[in-house]
Amino acid sequence: MRRLLVGVSLALSLCAPLCASAHEVYVLTPEEISEGMHTPPFSGIQVALNNHGQFMFWGAVALVVVVLVFCISLWRRLEAPLRPFFARLKPYAPAISRVSVGLSLVAAAYYDAMFGPELPLSIFGTVAPFIRVALALIGVALTFNLWSRAAAAVMLALFIVQIWLHGSYMLTYVNYLGEILVLVFFVHERLRPYAFVLLRVAFGTALIYASFYAKILHNDLALQVASLPLAGHAHSLAYYFGFEPHFLVLGAAIIELIIGAFFILGIEIRFTCIFMLFWLSLSLFYFGEVVWPHVVLIGIPVAFLCHGYDSFSLQSYFMKRRGRTAW
Repeated sequence: MRRLLVGVSLALSLCAPLCASAHEVYVLTPEEISEGMHTPPFSGIQVALNNHGQFMFWGAVALVVVVLVFCISLWRRLEAPLRPFFARLKPYAPAISRVSVGLSLVAAAYYDAMFGPELPLSIFGTVAPFIRVALALIGVALTFNLWSRAAAAVMLALFIVQIWLHGSYMLTYVNYLGEILVLVFFVHERLRPYAFVLLRVAFGTALIYASFYAKILHNDLALQVASLPLAGHAHSLAYYFGFEPHFLVLGAAIIELIIGAFFILGIEIRFTCIFMLFWLSLSLFYFGEVVWPHVVLIGIPVAFLCHGYDSFSLQSYFMKRRGRTAW
């Protein structure tokens, strides 16, 4: 099972995406997206060199924050009161992740799409109404924990169909696949310890690939979002942050890649969840995006906030070497 776990983790980490997307790109028009897709990406290295003073300063700030947070997590005076609290929360983690996916699917059926607004059910033609009903039923079943195993099997079949239709684009939604594995693994006592590590790897992979596509491979998409005033705002996002737009895109890419890597490796999971929820809230507030595709992006971090570390996380391994357990 350990070999299977490593194999799945490596497969998820090495399958490079050709067609992922970051959610903030949805605020662009189809014409702007088409332009961004055909514009050569700018060099992140050159941007860092052109802004080397800011890059070094904010890199040092980020490093200090990460080290400080890591030291706080090792502080016994903080650990003593928090460990019992999080121990009481841990049993609720599977239900939170399951309900968040269930609500996402119910909302997807309501908005006549699957996983995200860019995947309309109309692509299924005459069978689209049946797919819509199936999504709603799966969502209700998962939300209320009714025949969850059967619902997960149907959800897996629909996910495979989406891979057949959209190819590597579905790497953006591989977190749903991780949730499917959680539902299946929790049925079996022997597989249960591996459930959340697979969800953690799948979730981190989805975050990394979405950021890689829109902020590195086709970073003109993110540059448009950062430099253009959007509806309801007098100035651009770069103006509000006080950064040059190219530097802001580079910084956002680095932050999101680090968040994804921390999930995959299992480093400072709870603090990473808190920061991601804060980061996501800023994005939703500023861009005014539709909320329903983000329900799963909110629910899974909340689940990890309750669950904490699994035995395969890097921080858990580090703590064991020190004769302690990660909380």
